Amino acid sequence: MGRARGGTPGGRAGTPPDKICLTCGRPFSWRKKWERDWDSVKYCSQACRAGRGNPDFRPR
Repeated sequence: MGRARGGTPGGRAGTPPDKICLTCGRPFSWRKKWERDWDSVKYCSQACRAGRGNPDFRPR
C-alpha cells in the first residue's frame, strides 16, 4: 500500500495539502513534527532554508 499524500483524494483524512518550497520549487508534504507550525512552514529542508536569498543556490 502506498504512502498517503496530504490532502489528496484517497490520502489520510485531516492532513493538510502539500506545499511548494520557496527555494527549490519542489512540493513537500505535511509531517507530524510540523503539526503546530504548518501555516508558517515555507521550506522543505534545512538546506533550502539556509540557501534562501542566494540566487545561485541549487539543492542536491
